[in-house]
Amino acid sequence: MLNRIAHQIKQFFPAPEVSAHCDGPCGVYDPASSRVYAEAVLSMTKKIADLEAKVPSPDDKAATVAYHNTLSRYIAVKEEQAQKTKEELLILWTDYFKPVHLEAYPDLHDMFWKAAKLCSSCKVEVNLAHANQLLMEVEKIHNIFWESKGRKVEWVKAS
Repeated sequence: MLNRIAHQIKQFFPAPEVSAHCDGPCGVYDPASSRVYAEAVLSMTKKIADLEAKVPSPDDKAATVAYHNTLSRYIAVKEEQAQKTKEELLILWTDYFKPVHLEAYPDLHDMFWKAAKLCSSCKVEVNLAHANQLLMEVEKIHNIFWESKGRKVEWVKAS
């Protein structure tokens, strides 16, 4: 009975057809946030690598605790920022870029897939080469994104 009533209401008051490119049709996209997050991944990876050479003596409990606290914080930030980088890239990939972009940039899917995989690698590893490569992939995406909008926006790092 309720289905019939709902059907009749739809018949009398049809909703206009609408379309949106994503869940929220704001149209505001910018790869800048993925750059900032990827820079943080690189920074934390460097800090972790530098911290390794400064392992305190096992006899100095306070220094050992301080070392582990600092290392844990660096790791937590690195993993969080790598996840945020991945989320931002996936939003661009799945919401902004369309089939028409694939015609102009045939390796677009592969580029995003590799960048997302690098985010995962950066979360589970302390690998300076992967962190640098992630930032380079984000730069490539930045350049394609702005080119697809017909604009030249310079790549500027915060660090």
